[in-house]
Amino acid sequence: MPGPQRGADLRRGRYSAPGQIYLVTSVVHGRQRLFDNWRAGRLVVDEFRKAQADGMAASLAWVVMPDHFHWLLELKTHCLGALMRRVKSGSALAIMRAGHSPLRVWQKGYHDRAVRREEDLQSIARYVVANPLRAGLVRRVGDYPLWDAVWL
Repeated sequence: MPGPQRGADLRRGRYSAPGQIYLVTSVVHGRQRLFDNWRAGRLVVDEFRKAQADGMAASLAWVVMPDHFHWLLELKTHCLGALMRRVKSGSALAIMRAGHSPLRVWQKGYHDRAVRREEDLQSIARYVVANPLRAGLVRRVGDYPLWDAVWL
């Protein structure tokens, strides 16, 4: 009987398509609470915005939590893997240059889920931006500095 699949094995054969909406999550290496410092979190946000400005993705909603991020996006060009490599490597370099991090920022890989067209995107976005509430970090979403959604 084969052993459990590893991250690369789980992604083998996957296909990402321009125009498809994805909910992606990436976790800080060792679950360090790197983004308790909101300035470090803004460097991740900068990479989301650069990817959008370059036409790679359209951000629908995102939240940067202390040790991970969730990003609801529509893929525009390239593949999802290329987009995530760019965002994670760009943010890691910026975070390290700013002196906010040890040598490794992100865990390998990421989790993604393709969103079906019939799903309610606004409900998914509300779920994403309400993460700080569910985690007990704030009493109101508006009190948390690291989130956004196009529906506001």
